[in-house]
Amino acid sequence: MGRIFVVELEGRSYRCRFCKTHLALVSDVFSKAFHSRRGKAYLFNKAVNVNVGTLEERMMLSGLHTVGDLYCCCCGQIVGWKYEVAHEKSQQYKEGKCVLERVCIVDEPDFCSEFYIDTCPTVTVSDSEDA
Repeated sequence: MGRIFVVELEGRSYRCRFCKTHLALVSDVFSKAFHSRRGKAYLFNKAVNVNVGTLEERMMLSGLHTVGDLYCCCCGQIVGWKYEVAHEKSQQYKEGKCVLERVCIVDEPDFCSEFYIDTCPTVTVSDSEDA
């Protein structure tokens, strides 16, 4: 097995809740109107430090899609999924995009306040902004 190289993102980012590895930039959020079995989820234009699992056909609320689960490259936790193929024409905008589940990610201000209380500015972030 080879060495894992982790991409460090510049700017405000979402991280893996389990190991704090960078996963996506806040600026790459395409939509916050997604849902998963475990609650809210965000659609991103791209994600880093993830591995795509075996592709499979899944029937979702928006129709049939070919998707692969996304695994954090550092801790191996499933953090979401990637759309490879959307079988309905109206859903093809999702192809190549990644969904990260909110229960699996934290944003950088939460990371800072947890570990660097004295060095990070106070930032209030709320999921109520999604509504």
